[in-house]
Amino acid sequence: MIKLACTLQPRGLRDFYKALLPKSGFESKKRHPSDNLAVSHSERMRQCKGWSVMLLALFGLGALAQKLPTRDEGLFQMQIRDKSLFHDSSVIPDGAEISGYLFRDTPKRYYFVVEEDNTPLSVTVTPCDAPLEWKLILQELPEEASGEGSGEPEPLDQQKQQVTVDDGTELFTYKGNDVEAYVATSTPSGLYQLELLSTEKDSNFKVYATTTPESDQPYPELPYDPRVDVTALGRTTVTLAWKPTPTGFLMGQPVQYCVVINKEHNFKSMCAAEAKMSVDDAFMLAPKPGRDFSPFDFAHFGFVPSDNGYGKDRGLTSNKISRAYTAKPKASDIQKVCIGNKNIFTVSDLKPDTQYYFDVFAVNSASNTSTAYVGTFARTKEEARQKTVELKDGKVSDVFIKRKGSKFLRFAPVSSHQRVTLFVHTCLDAVQVQVRRDGKLLLSQNVEGVRQFQLRGKPKAKYLIRLRGSRKGASTLKVLATTRPSSKQPFPSLPEDTRIKAFDKLRTCSSATVAWLGTQDRNKYCIYRKEVADNYGEEQRRREQNQCAGPETRRKSEKVLCKYFHSPNLQKAVTTETITGLEPGKTYLLDVYVVGHSGHSVKYQSKLVKTRKYC
Repeated sequence: MIKLACTLQPRGLRDFYKALLPKSGFESKKRHPSDNLAVSHSERMRQCKGWSVMLLALFGLGALAQKLPTRDEGLFQMQIRDKSLFHDSSVIPDGAEISGYLFRDTPKRYYFVVEEDNTPLSVTVTPCDAPLEWKLILQELPEEASGEGSGEPEPLDQQKQQVTVDDGTELFTYKGNDVEAYVATSTPSGLYQLELLSTEKDSNFKVYATTTPESDQPYPELPYDPRVDVTALGRTTVTLAWKPTPTGFLMGQPVQYCVVINKEHNFKSMCAAEAKMSVDDAFMLAPKPGRDFSPFDFAHFGFVPSDNGYGKDRGLTSNKISRAYTAKPKASDIQKVCIGNKNIFTVSDLKPDTQYYFDVFAVNSASNTSTAYVGTFARTKEEARQKTVELKDGKVSDVFIKRKGSKFLRFAPVSSHQRVTLFVHTCLDAVQVQVRRDGKLLLSQNVEGVRQFQLRGKPKAKYLIRLRGSRKGASTLKVLATTRPSSKQPFPSLPEDTRIKAFDKLRTCSSATVAWLGTQDRNKYCIYRKEVADNYGEEQRRREQNQCAGPETRRKSEKVLCKYFHSPNLQKAVTTETITGLEPGKTYLLDVYVVGHSGHSVKYQSKLVKTRKYC
């Protein structure tokens, strides 16, 4: 912190303040160093008073010069480039990392002072959003002010004209997006100026400067081999390993590792990755020329206007503003995961046959500074090529699909056809069915139970059927594709509604009456019963029941009866059955199977009924 009490200031700091001040009248005449002994205490106090007043005036001028523009963007850019109107007196603290922001093509300067000769010095600049140009310049500290001056501050307009910066000696220059540092074991005393410039776009950056680099060591040290290795590669996983930083186990500093995954490129710093992930890219957009800029115009900075009435009072046009200053959506293809002090990590849930870039950063948990390892990249393995199953016309095929897996079926009718009938009978969980004819998508649906699809035919057409399994577990199903008439199909015809209806008013202590729909085709229906616990629920039934299992899997004692049924009139295609011989107050699971001509059966949706306890 800069103090204005001159009597408490060391000489070096007073010289530093004078270097940031314009040259005033009492500095015009130099004195011999021995004359300093003759300067009276009152005279020094007058000099200090003059310096303090001018320092406050100059900092006030700097603050005014950096004020955001209100209307004229061109005038604003001209002002911040004019050294007579703009004087950046930012001070870099010794031994602390600072963050800053650069407007495009607008240089920014930072200053710090080295008071003694032969002082070690380290300056590190970390670009975040874009490549930077930066240089370090040494300026000698000016001599003590003359005591023969008036001690009175000059007018402010004369001070503005005298604000100049000496060229000094250029010590180091760099251009790029790498984390670069200037390190010297011995430097002369003087005023050091760091100038930064971004020519591509507005950008964030970080700066760290210290005169005790040996003891500070703010950034975690990299091991002798700083590379990140890929130790295992799969279709959806990549395992990474790297050597641990010596900063953690040798120096006892709290260090953790963060892994960044993306599909574009490697990052050279943590702040570069965080800038890519940020949704606040529109936060510091300067207003366009001619646009009023109100402090209540929160939408300019990416904030949602509140409902407190400010927008209405100040005439905000929120629709226009939101279109002009919409923040970029958060990048979904970049992830950052901090994993503690482990140096092995497996990245999961990746896409097959996709190239990813991986970066590892050692982060000092106490200071939040970080160092980047040498990143790597890898392409995940391709999905295993699925063998395509050929479907034969009118033949049922049993298909098994792993959890979240897929299967491909191909159907190529030999003869010309007008339509194709596709039966899909899922035995366990639902599956997704996609059908393409010669590459053109015909249908895409989730199927549970039994579904029948009618597809328009085409001469010499070929059909590709893709079945995708459930996330819950493995799937088993039966598939039939045919161009034959329905009367010759192995699967029995089904009504649209395959539920079983129970009549509550007809329920007794020993019987239950149910009904179900039929079709115009004469089919065989078999009904079975099974006693279950009172807490038997729908979810339990779904887990235990295999919808493809036929009557042959049931116990003979569970069979109620079998009968044939059909109706030429679909409105009257309904049949009822009363199940007797039940026990009072018991719960039963009822199943109806319809059996086709070739023996293939389909089960209706199961029904739970409970007999009356008292009659």
